[in-house]
Amino acid sequence: MTEAVPDLTTSPAALPAMGEAVAAWRILCVDDEANILSALRRLFRQNGYTISVAGGGAEGLEILETQEFDLVISDMRMPEMDGARFLEQVFKRYPETVRILLTGYADITATIEAVNKGQIYRYVSKPWNDQELLLTVQQALDLKALQREKLRLEALTVRQNDALKALNLSLEEKVQARTQELALANEKLKGSFITSVKVFSNLIELREGNLAGHSRRVADLARKIANKLGMTPREAQDVFLAGLMHDIGKIGLSDDVLAKAVTQMTGEDLGAYRKHPAKGEQALMALDELRGAAKIIRGHHERFDGEGYPDALAGFAISLGARVLAVANDYDGLQIGIVAPRRLSPEDARKMIASGRGKRYDPTVVDAFLAVLGGAEPEGTSETAVPVANLKPGMVLARDLMTREGVMLLAADYRLDANLIRQIRDYATADGGAVIVFIRNDRR
Repeated sequence: MTEAVPDLTTSPAALPAMGEAVAAWRILCVDDEANILSALRRLFRQNGYTISVAGGGAEGLEILETQEFDLVISDMRMPEMDGARFLEQVFKRYPETVRILLTGYADITATIEAVNKGQIYRYVSKPWNDQELLLTVQQALDLKALQREKLRLEALTVRQNDALKALNLSLEEKVQARTQELALANEKLKGSFITSVKVFSNLIELREGNLAGHSRRVADLARKIANKLGMTPREAQDVFLAGLMHDIGKIGLSDDVLAKAVTQMTGEDLGAYRKHPAKGEQALMALDELRGAAKIIRGHHERFDGEGYPDALAGFAISLGARVLAVANDYDGLQIGIVAPRRLSPEDARKMIASGRGKRYDPTVVDAFLAVLGGAEPEGTSETAVPVANLKPGMVLARDLMTREGVMLLAADYRLDANLIRQIRDYATADGGAVIVFIRNDRR
């Protein structure tokens, strides 16, 4: 007594889950009384379930061998094979199928046997209440959906763990293969850290088109000023990192505030804006490698005359790195409309910085800034523009390789290999434009 049921895949992803149409759930009803089966079929059909029926335990097992069911409802008292024995077999062969027992007499011993051997989900007394039976079935199927989701997540975790183990094994093999290149590996590690900071800095700027490249330009100029002032390599690197990340505290500001120049802000907007140096420090303090940069970020809007923010520090109470970053940031900001709506030319921006000497800016830092702008490229760091077709392994980038939209593809100082060159050429082909790569002449 089986109704035709469409063949469904046994893949967990294809089975119904909580909240899906109940028609996707498949139920098998087993009873030796035709009127009981007819009532069950009518009840579940009316409520959208896919139903099959069997007139006894043996027939039910035959159906289960050819079709998959989510739930089985069996009567207790049946000839030849009672419900307890039938559900016990279902449990042994198809443990994932939910089992419900219908019992119409007060035989507690038989019911306990069915519970223990058949591991039934629940037993329902006959005659049943339709709504209570439907609720019991839905609860059972909801539980099945939760269990299946748990199994899916566990399987996903196993696959991810296996992939992670494979990745770890691959990394270990690579490390072992490159033990003789330890010095180069360390150099790449340092470069990767700087590259990660550059990428994150680039993401921060994506909210404002006019900011594209701002942090990178500020960082490069700030590092040159730091070197001109004779700061140690570590101090100069902190200045450089602070330049890349100096706007991180602006992430929480609204688009309306970010779209305004500082001179256009009033009241609440200006108050919120002036909190970004402190918020930037807070965002980076947890990272040991960025703590020095974080302190510089906090102070980069302080003024030499004490009228800055957030701490109103003055003179040499402001860290040297922050005094350097203030000059580099304002010089670029004046040109792209961050400080004031009118964008200045590089020469006018230089004059504006020079006019703030001793007031807004540290005179020594301004002198170093002017020297950097007027100085020649340091010996040994000259560069050559090279078309992508002429790139060769071993060449070292003199500048960050950027897309037209200002997104960084590769950081300066990256040494090219055949694989990277192929990727650069693929990008140039897809972009449809002439891509020029700047390469260091010294190949260091």
